[in-house]
Amino acid sequence: MRQSKLSEETRKLQFTGGSTYIISLPKRWIDQNQLKKGSVIKLREEEGGLLSIIPTDTAIQQERDEALIKVNPKDSPELVIRKTVSTYLVGYNMIRIKAEKQNQLSTKQRFELKNFSRHMLVGTEIVTDTPQELTLQVLLSYPELSVQSALRRMSIITASMQRDALTALKELDSQHAKEVLTTDNEVDRFNLYIVRQLKTAIQNPRIIKEIGLKNARDCLGYRLVTKSVERTADHAARIADNVLLIKNKLEPETSEKLEKMSTLAVSMFETAIEALFRQDYALAESIVEKTNDIISMEKEAVVSSQKIDVEDAPHLRLIIESIRRTAEYASDIAEVVLNLTVESIIA
Repeated sequence: MRQSKLSEETRKLQFTGGSTYIISLPKRWIDQNQLKKGSVIKLREEEGGLLSIIPTDTAIQQERDEALIKVNPKDSPELVIRKTVSTYLVGYNMIRIKAEKQNQLSTKQRFELKNFSRHMLVGTEIVTDTPQELTLQVLLSYPELSVQSALRRMSIITASMQRDALTALKELDSQHAKEVLTTDNEVDRFNLYIVRQLKTAIQNPRIIKEIGLKNARDCLGYRLVTKSVERTADHAARIADNVLLIKNKLEPETSEKLEKMSTLAVSMFETAIEALFRQDYALAESIVEKTNDIISMEKEAVVSSQKIDVEDAPHLRLIIESIRRTAEYASDIAEVVLNLTVESIIA
């Protein structure tokens, strides 16, 4: 009950100066956000006639903007990277990685961390680089790359990976397969960025619109979709991995069945993503209904794969499974869209 009283108060609107309406703010809220006379606050009109009052220069926010990670020279680079990713994902804009007790970061720690941040953390620059400390700063603001824009780019890359992996399989082209594996890093890069944006929005609801979404439910939906897209890319990479292990070209009949199955799976994936952006319930529903078609195609592909060399058979089975998983993730995305757009079918 006490919490309810603190979070909701009634204030009278006052009229002054002949043209200005004013309202007093709770002293508790002023103290909590460390505001004072002359502090700047932001007013933002929300849906349904609501008005948000946002503090813009509080010391509390400044404290949250910077994270310090203390590193032992014996820590593995992977451990340091995991800690750095964790601070990036929860929304810190300044990440300091500093050696403990006047020590220096190892050469390997510095090299791996710099390489990772340059290639995997969107909008991040190295602003301090000394033997004792690396400082990363996230310079990209929310409106510059919205969640939808990042997810669309991520999805385009993922669909392309799947097609390229099948081309590599058909032609048994190892170089093409290796390029697919390299491209997977781009998907992971956008995945980390989107997760960072969504986590920050959940912790700080006032920026939900700034990242291009409507409400907290959208944040959950987009998090589920992003995970499915990232997993789809992982399966494209697994196809490429198995292509590198196959020694003999497929029979034309088997290759055709796999290509047909993959074409449908990728089409389902792309349509599910489009249904999300359009907020189209009917389009999402059409994807769910195609799942049985993939299962039938998988059975035909498995039968056809029995003609392949026994040494290559296990790798081909894993490829077939990954294509099916692409379709299943497309269906998962479509189900998220159904949940986000259910109001459109309610009378």
